[in-house]
Amino acid sequence: MTAIVPRRLLSRRLRTTDLIAVDVLLALSLCALCAYAAAEVPLTAGVQEPVWISVSAGVLIGGPVAVRRIWPLTVLGVVFVSSAVVLLSGVIPDYAAVSPILALACALYTVGAVRPRRRSVPALIACLAGTLVLLMGIPDTEAGSGTSATTIAFVVMLTGVSWLLGRAARERRTYAAQSAEQLTHRAVSDERLRIAREMHDIVSHSMSLIAVKAAVGNHVAETSPAEAREALRVIETTSRGALAELRRTLGVLRDDTSYAPTPGLRDLATLADQAAAGGVDVEMTVTGDDDLPAGVGLSVFRIVQEALTNVVRHAAPARCRVSVTVESGEVRIEVTDDGQRGSRARSGGHGLIGMRERVGMYRGELSAGRCPEGGFRVSGRLPYTTVR
Repeated sequence: MTAIVPRRLLSRRLRTTDLIAVDVLLALSLCALCAYAAAEVPLTAGVQEPVWISVSAGVLIGGPVAVRRIWPLTVLGVVFVSSAVVLLSGVIPDYAAVSPILALACALYTVGAVRPRRRSVPALIACLAGTLVLLMGIPDTEAGSGTSATTIAFVVMLTGVSWLLGRAARERRTYAAQSAEQLTHRAVSDERLRIAREMHDIVSHSMSLIAVKAAVGNHVAETSPAEAREALRVIETTSRGALAELRRTLGVLRDDTSYAPTPGLRDLATLADQAAAGGVDVEMTVTGDDDLPAGVGLSVFRIVQEALTNVVRHAAPARCRVSVTVESGEVRIEVTDDGQRGSRARSGGHGLIGMRERVGMYRGELSAGRCPEGGFRVSGRLPYTTVR
């Protein structure tokens, strides 16, 4: 338990209050470092400078870092001017200039991280030029012989790298935001496609059967009232079932668990009964273990549903054979009919596209086309894995 809490603190995104606390601690550390560097060296030979001068130097250089995220360019200017005054006056000697340079590097990092390139690049150039002039203008001290070329190169490299790190952090955040936006758009598109596919399968199957029975009822309304009433009964049953399935689908989208579970292999018999009401004699064969993952079972149900819908729509009356075989890690589906399709019947459309998309989600295969001896055949294979 004790190891989990630090991991969560390090992995979570820092809040605004956390960032402010970090900046305040950093500013206090820089104040103390600059004040210590100023207090260690006499102001003039044999004369120790007052404590308030050392503290004031530390506050002037390190204090503005506490608000660097609010006014980054202003903080950079204040830190640079304060450092120049302190170094040129000898309060902090040249060999202890690392403390004000660290404050300058922190301010430059923030400018590179939060300001656009057109604002941060001029600030970097001005800061580097001013730093070079400042280092070369620092008077010699007793402890050293002036600012060496190595010190100047180190300071320039430190400030330049700080700005580059800030720019890298800004680019990384920009890339992360763009990636998150792309993932969101993709998730929305996938969800819209899934909803459209579910709605198409439900509405297309039910409306096809309703249209067939409505045509039958209209044709025999005067000559055979009993058959017309039977057609109306099928229309009523089918429409009620479609409404219930639509409510169930919308309930799942709302994360409402009060509706029945999604259909699977156990519900294939209802598809055979509905197709029979539309004039298709269905021979249904399901073999193997029916304990499939919910997503696989739903895909099998929708594929068979769409295949039978096409038979009712384009080939009824006809005979149809449906075979679903479940083996270890794979489901094979085959729907074959002997109906005669007209020349206007198409082998493509959204139905077959939806079936291929469902099979493609599991890296399976689907084939559909006319049989040489007549009729139409849909064959699919869905591999899957079971987590135990």
